Amino acid sequence: MASILLFHSMYGLRPAVTAAADRFRAAGHVVHVPDLYEGRIADTPEEGEALRDEIGRDELLRRAVAAAAPHAGDGLVYAGLSLGAAVAQTLALADEKARGLLLLHGTSDLADDARTEIPVQLHVADPDTYEPVDWQNAWYLRMRKAGADVEVFRYPGAGHLFTDPDLPDYDAESAGRVWPIALDFVDGL
Repeated sequence: MASILLFHSMYGLRPAVTAAADRFRAAGHVVHVPDLYEGRIADTPEEGEALRDEIGRDELLRRAVAAAAPHAGDGLVYAGLSLGAAVAQTLALADEKARGLLLLHGTSDLADDARTEIPVQLHVADPDTYEPVDWQNAWYLRMRKAGADVEVFRYPGAGHLFTDPDLPDYDAESAGRVWPIALDFVDGL
C-alpha cells in the first residue's frame, strides 16, 4: 500500500482528478488530493492559465508543500496531472523519503545538480503542445542523469489532458491504457 499525494491540473480539482484518486483507493492505496486553487475551477485552458498565473508559482508551491508536510514522513508517491505533474516533480525531488513519481501529462525543469533514485513514470500525449518532443527528450536525459529510474509512455494522437472525460482532449482508448500501467507502477512501490 502506498500513500499518494495527487495534484490537479491547471483546471483545478475537477471530477477527473477525484476519479483518478478513487482508482488508486480501490487498489488499496491512501490518496491525498489537495486543492491548490481553494475551490476554484476553470472550464477552458485560458481560464486555467489565468488562475495559475493569478495565484503564482511560488504560492502554488507553498500550498503544495503545506499539503505534503503532514504526510511526507510516510514516504509519499507524488503524482500529478499537467501542472500538478510539475508540482509533484518539484516536491518529489526535494523529498528524501519520496517513494516514486507518477507524471500524467506533464513534467517540470530539473536543476543541474538534481539527484534522486526514485522510480519515475511519465504518461504523455504524442505530440503534446505543452510537452514538445525535444523538451521530453531533454527532460528524460536530465532525469536519468539525476539518477532516476524513468519510464515514458507516449500516446500517439491523444490530446494533452487525454484522461479527463470532461475535456475536449479526452481519448478513451489512451486513457484506458494509462490506468493499468499507472496502477502497476504504484503497486510496485
